[in-house]
Amino acid sequence: MRRLLLFDIDGTLVAGGPAKSAFHLALMETFGTAGAIEAHNFAGKTDPQIARELLRGAGFSEADIDAGFPRLWDRYVTHLEERLHTQPMQVLPGVVALLDAAVDHDGVALGLMTGNIVRGAELKLGSAGIWNRFRTGSFGSDHEERDELPAIALDRAHTEWGVAFSPDQAVVVGDTPRDIQCGRKTGMRTLGVATGRYAISDLEGAGADRVVPDLSDTRWVLSLLTD
Repeated sequence: MRRLLLFDIDGTLVAGGPAKSAFHLALMETFGTAGAIEAHNFAGKTDPQIARELLRGAGFSEADIDAGFPRLWDRYVTHLEERLHTQPMQVLPGVVALLDAAVDHDGVALGLMTGNIVRGAELKLGSAGIWNRFRTGSFGSDHEERDELPAIALDRAHTEWGVAFSPDQAVVVGDTPRDIQCGRKTGMRTLGVATGRYAISDLEGAGADRVVPDLSDTRWVLSLLTD
């Protein structure tokens, strides 16, 4: 193995689905409020970070937030799983072909690096039929701060494949400036994908090594990821 590809999920691999409504309902059931959720920017943040920001804004103490988190995540994944049966995630253009090509490419390992809690990631990608493409990764349930996730992903990749990937052997693939900044801070290469709410210029401005409009040109994108 000489290259570790670490994919974000929402806006990069898949879109749509019922996650926000499931999250909203879980917050209401656990804390009695979802805070200013409709105006809140979720992009590039971990699930725990988003919840904490909303609840702080609603006046909750850190202790009360922490005490409510176990129930919050239980309710969230319950509502998410119920709704995904009728509202599955939609795979974005080129994703399946790129994952197939990457698996067949000698020396490439596939992983995730996402703000989703791990069960949420499994449910979302499972509904889209691509969860089993990824053998390991790092998740919002591992750490609330996204900048801590690259080191966790590298450690797990080492355990999974027996390869001590250096940061410059890893490529972060994401659709938000936070994805790009997180990878760059750790010394990883970055590929921005303009399939979320951010334009190519936004991702270039965040310092992405390369930016593509989407993942549909399999040969070209794979060459960017593996050169």
